[in-house]
Amino acid sequence: MASLLFVSLLLSFVTLTSSLPSIGVTYSSPLTATAASSTPPPPPPDKISTAINALKIHAVRLPDADPSLIKAFAFTNTSLFLSIPNPLLPAIAGNRSLALAWLYKHVLPFYPRSKIALVSVGNAVLDSVADEDFTPYLLPAIRNLHLGLHELGIKKIPISTTFSFFSTITTAFPPSSAEFQQPAGDLIVKPLLQFLEDTNSSFLINLYPYNLYRLNSEIPVGFALFQDYPFNFRDDLVTGVRYFNLFDMMADAVLTSMAVMGYESIPVIVAETGWPSGGGEAGEVEANEAYAEMYLKGLVRHLKSGVGTPLKKDGVAEVYVYELMDHENGGGNRQRGRKWGILSENMTRKYNVDMSDGAKNSGLMAIFLAFIFVFGN
Repeated sequence: MASLLFVSLLLSFVTLTSSLPSIGVTYSSPLTATAASSTPPPPPPDKISTAINALKIHAVRLPDADPSLIKAFAFTNTSLFLSIPNPLLPAIAGNRSLALAWLYKHVLPFYPRSKIALVSVGNAVLDSVADEDFTPYLLPAIRNLHLGLHELGIKKIPISTTFSFFSTITTAFPPSSAEFQQPAGDLIVKPLLQFLEDTNSSFLINLYPYNLYRLNSEIPVGFALFQDYPFNFRDDLVTGVRYFNLFDMMADAVLTSMAVMGYESIPVIVAETGWPSGGGEAGEVEANEAYAEMYLKGLVRHLKSGVGTPLKKDGVAEVYVYELMDHENGGGNRQRGRKWGILSENMTRKYNVDMSDGAKNSGLMAIFLAFIFVFGN
């Protein structure tokens, strides 16, 4: 009887630990070097795969989805989150054969040896409206990719798209007042949420407390950096919920916006988050290595604690840190020359942050201990 009680406690522990968010990292290839450029070529794909395995990170987001990178993660048990660049959306939306062509190049040759777990059709499409409006192509492209996967007999890779917090959510505070911005909320987000619910997919969002902190001088830096200072909290007076960090506040604003539309049960994945260690525009004094390390350590500690967010016990399902390594170009125009990497350009570690999935390992250890206890007595 005692042994059964002990085993049940261990198994309950396994259940609890397995619900912790997965922590991954983004690897975006640097701009291709030209003959006249002094920019060094990117590291070979096998070196990238080896570096990520050495960091004990088991989830990788590949915005560029280079086939050689996808192949490099074969048999590594590292889950891959692929993205389709925005400029490809019009072609894929208008022609399912082109959607199949993308799948034949990026998925079919590698799956399931490479553990492709998710495909995002576009990234922050609403941000690009001023330059080129890809929004009319978003939902048709998503449907064509989904149908293409089913035609190929692949039914376990969900399809979604990635939004930016600032172009999608009306406000971060109070979270209870957040909604999806209109008219995109009704025209794009709502039908997408229905698709995600129908296909058991996830809502993907880029959350950058750094950017919100820079936009609002009333936010204390410690609140953005997960620091445990006295009076380092904000209360949502509508719900009575107290927030101790900006990440949770932004995540709950997303969850509230989804609930307003009636889709609160869809998992949320944070596709990008991070804190720059340098670069950027003049006056960005907060973009430094000390703050970047504080943010990463606080984020990882918070996710591994299993407390979720104030409005959702399970919190977000996955979080991808932006990004693996610094680039000479600082990540391109969208990141304004900032340095976001957890590794430097020469792939040496910048921070002492353990991003390994310790909870899952401890869950497996619990099963092993239960086996020894039962069968060893």
